[in-house]
Amino acid sequence: MDEYQIVERVKDWYREGELAWYCLLPNGNRISSIPSPSYHQSNKQAQISERIIGLVYLIGIDDYSITTFEFPMLDNIMDIVDLYIYKRGFVLPDEPYGPYPLPNLKYFICGARHKNRLAVELIDLDVVGNNLNLFKIMSSVLGAKLLSDEIIEDDDLDEIRLQVLSQKLFDGHTWDDADDIVFRYFDKNERDLSKEVLKISEAYQQVIRPYRVVYNTKTWQAVLF
Repeated sequence: MDEYQIVERVKDWYREGELAWYCLLPNGNRISSIPSPSYHQSNKQAQISERIIGLVYLIGIDDYSITTFEFPMLDNIMDIVDLYIYKRGFVLPDEPYGPYPLPNLKYFICGARHKNRLAVELIDLDVVGNNLNLFKIMSSVLGAKLLSDEIIEDDDLDEIRLQVLSQKLFDGHTWDDADDIVFRYFDKNERDLSKEVLKISEAYQQVIRPYRVVYNTKTWQAVLF
């Protein structure tokens, strides 16, 4: 199943009115899905976690802010960091994605709906992790624990997140500053920020590399790739 087919499946969940986390698992030439509660109940011996190739987060069935519609991943940096950590063989203390690593995790998919449009973005965690310097940051924070521990403690997690957020990857802006600028432009109508928003948008494409499809929610046909 290619990226477009995965995004099409996510669109169908929105169309059916679903709102949840989903885990994606390969099933021959197709992709099977399992909702988060069932995943946590069924994954007793890591049989499922070892097979998961993607995590889907459906933000909202009702209208969301236009900023989130335009940049779904800006609001989900913590999820990106946490999923990458699981992918690298670690587990977080509160086990948000279960008690076992997700070694074959490849995709994070997120969508946001605004008025009669739905934007779905799919990212490759290896690509984004590399662009966010995540493994280098993990190595600098964890040191020898990178090879000996499986659970990342809260203090180490906070430091990893802080270092990721403090990078000025969006035309000289940090992640939070970029999020604030695009919010002021789209939701507060501060149109004098147009040049900055254009540069942030270009940087977003370079850093996140999203595969993006926009659907008309009246016809459920793709209107923009």
